[in-house]
Amino acid sequence: MVAVKQEAQDMIQNLPDNCTYEDIQYHLYVVEKIKNGINRAENGEVSSHQDAKERMAKWLSN
Repeated sequence: MVAVKQEAQDMIQNLPDNCTYEDIQYHLYVVEKIKNGINRAENGEVSSHQDAKERMAKWLSN
């Protein structure tokens, strides 16, 4: 498994030379959220499609 520091360095190396600190922060944030989602799914912490529809209905009704 690649260490977090090395993974971050590799990600930064692949960004364009003119990227900003904000670009780097955004990419780190997205990678973290994706990894968290994968881990939650692997641990069975998921919602059914019906649960998701019900939650969205509450949000959209406001």
